[in-house]
Amino acid sequence: MAGIVLAFKNYSPAQGIFASRFVGLQWFRQFLFGPYGFRTIINTLRLGVYSLIVGFPLPIILAVFINEVGCKRFKKAVQMITYAPYFISLVVMVGMMMSIMDMRSGVINQIIKMFGGKALNFFGDPNIFPHLYVWSGIWQNIGYSSIIYIAALAGVSKELQEAALVDGAGRFQRIIHVDLPSIAPTIVMMLIFNVGSIMSIGFEKAYLMGNSVNASTSEIISTYLYKVSVQQGNYSYGVAVGLFNSLVSLILFVAVNKISRKLTDTAIW
Repeated sequence: MAGIVLAFKNYSPAQGIFASRFVGLQWFRQFLFGPYGFRTIINTLRLGVYSLIVGFPLPIILAVFINEVGCKRFKKAVQMITYAPYFISLVVMVGMMMSIMDMRSGVINQIIKMFGGKALNFFGDPNIFPHLYVWSGIWQNIGYSSIIYIAALAGVSKELQEAALVDGAGRFQRIIHVDLPSIAPTIVMMLIFNVGSIMSIGFEKAYLMGNSVNASTSEIISTYLYKVSVQQGNYSYGVAVGLFNSLVSLILFVAVNKISRKLTDTAIW
């Protein structure tokens, strides 16, 4: 934690951390009002909010569907198929995407050409990048993310389900009025964690998928931090950017937790 002081100094390896010149909020102002700071913040928020809106409810829906499947063999097969992508390395997954979506030899572009369309440069179009990033992440994580909801659904009271069945409730009505309310505390807790991590978009995947052509939408805080601190050697600036990102994440986490406690009586603390 003592290394955070670098964010307020012009660090020089020869002088050391504490002997380097104090510059106050210079690096924070440079990031916020510089040519790249605002763009990276917007790109990070765009990907984070997009991933939250699309990626948060889908594991819940998948868990409900799996919970309603009566055939154990089919249920296990679905779980295995949806869990498997989570264990694929990000490097391998991005390599697969590049191969499948290649302009000349990619399967997707071959199908598009077959129907008379024009080949798309998936990794060279800044407008396509957010969709590739988010939906590939959903495909990879949806099965693993559904595990906690499947476990929560396993603890739903059987008496409530039987009472709803006796009252004439159909399957969809039991899901809406029994299953989802029963796992609502789990859903709220996971929502708090997800909102708190909006700014913490993973570095590896964005770095692997990003290039100079799609940089206008692929450059996020974590990749920008890596370039300015590790590649350019401006460690103080990098620490300032990282500290800013952490503070925003903390504020979001605390705010959502407080709102959740007031609205639902469910919160982390």
